Amino acid sequence: MLTEILNAPAPAKLNLFLHVTGRRADGYHELDTVFQLIDLQDRIDLKRRDDGQIVRIGALPGVPAEADLTVRAARRLQEQSGTALGVEIRLEKSIPMGGGSSDAATTLLALNQLWGLGLDHDQLATIGLSLGADVPFFIFGRTAHARGVGERLTAMDLPQSWFVVVAPPVNVPTAAIFAAPELTRNSPPFKIDGSSQDLSVWSGRNDLQPVVLRRYPEVASAISALAGSASSMGLDPALVRMSGSGACVFCPVPSQSLAEELAESILRSEVGSVHVCRGLSRHPLGSRQVG
Repeated sequence: MLTEILNAPAPAKLNLFLHVTGRRADGYHELDTVFQLIDLQDRIDLKRRDDGQIVRIGALPGVPAEADLTVRAARRLQEQSGTALGVEIRLEKSIPMGGGSSDAATTLLALNQLWGLGLDHDQLATIGLSLGADVPFFIFGRTAHARGVGERLTAMDLPQSWFVVVAPPVNVPTAAIFAAPELTRNSPPFKIDGSSQDLSVWSGRNDLQPVVLRRYPEVASAISALAGSASSMGLDPALVRMSGSGACVFCPVPSQSLAEELAESILRSEVGSVHVCRGLSRHPLGSRQVG
């Protein structure tokens, strides 16, 4: 049996569009989105313990162990599986202002191996959903069209792309944005044309973006700077948009060289940390086999 898994990757994701199609009785929102993995990744080290203890090694500023999604994921998996094993968890953060759902999913995927549990992706996704609506996507592990609260997933194949991601220096609370009275909650379900999926995803929008831009000028400045630089390079500024509930914004770019040129331009604007990222079609730890 394995005794440790080192440098387990937990990649970030982008919402290529995000439509809010309704609100459920339990307060959650019905969404329509496309999730795209990127190679900006946190890293997790896991070392098996035989005493059943789940221990976080190292500190995360502002995140106590009981709120850390890696710790919560390990405890939930331990409870659901009935294993007597424990684990030491060390998390190295690279994803700016987020990544918790991916960290939780990687913890579940890696501990399933480390503890020898043999659970399938559906079982892990069910456990993951109790930790956060985005966790099942990271366990699914492929570019996906997502509906419901984000748990109803259909695999998609999109062309290879690069992205310039800008993280403004502000924290945007997701719950407050979804609770905003002016949020559009009745967007029609998005129809993705199977013969032209790449074009279809870029005709969408992010319904949360107008709410965030009115409340957080830092995000508005990042959008403006990124769109302006993209336009000056001959890229379509309409493709610049916010991911999820923010604060990160991004622009798809057809090549690494253009992405690096755009990133250099944005760095001079000083609107946030800048990352050149490659799109991933599959999770580095593997994905559910579909189709």
